[in-house]
Amino acid sequence: MNHSSGTLYIVSAPSGAGKTSLVNALIKDDGHVSVSVSHTTRSKRPGEEHGVNYHFVSHDEFKALIAQNDFLEHAEVFGNFYGTSRSALQQVLDQGNDLILEIDWQGARQVRELMPEARSIFILPPSQEALRHRLDNRGQDSEEIIAGRMKEAVSEMEHYDEYEYVIINDNFADALEELKAVFRSNRLLLKKQQQRNGELLKDLLS
Repeated sequence: MNHSSGTLYIVSAPSGAGKTSLVNALIKDDGHVSVSVSHTTRSKRPGEEHGVNYHFVSHDEFKALIAQNDFLEHAEVFGNFYGTSRSALQQVLDQGNDLILEIDWQGARQVRELMPEARSIFILPPSQEALRHRLDNRGQDSEEIIAGRMKEAVSEMEHYDEYEYVIINDNFADALEELKAVFRSNRLLLKKQQQRNGELLKDLLS
């Protein structure tokens, strides 16, 4: 660890809990946080940038990273590979910046095992009713599709108690303040302050 290494935050939520909007608002407001960029073997879509949306790599490059044990977690989706590179994360953290990894509970388990110092946050909706309403916001899907989404969301929510922090997104502004508070308080921990303000602390005691 260097003198001011950042913190990795795992953020999970069921679909419809508002995780992406909260994370985007946090990042807009806090210059020291960014979202982890995954590696993928799928081709770049129009408007996407390498290193911004994804790190676009070939199948061979991806397999080489697997062989080097560089992935905290990876998966194959419709013939394409997606993964979270430990060295790519570490690079950002070593610059003293915090990093958010948006991932489901299964991926979160894998990451926690390999990076136990990571903090974890779970975002919940205020009620099943509110969640159903958000999942049906377009009002164009059949009851069956919505029921399927609800079932998936509930099975994701069953794992909330594996996380350190739980935020209930009832009122967006309040939930955002709570999310910011987690990041702020973590930066004030003794260890972090010793890393960041080592010189000052030494001067104060000399």
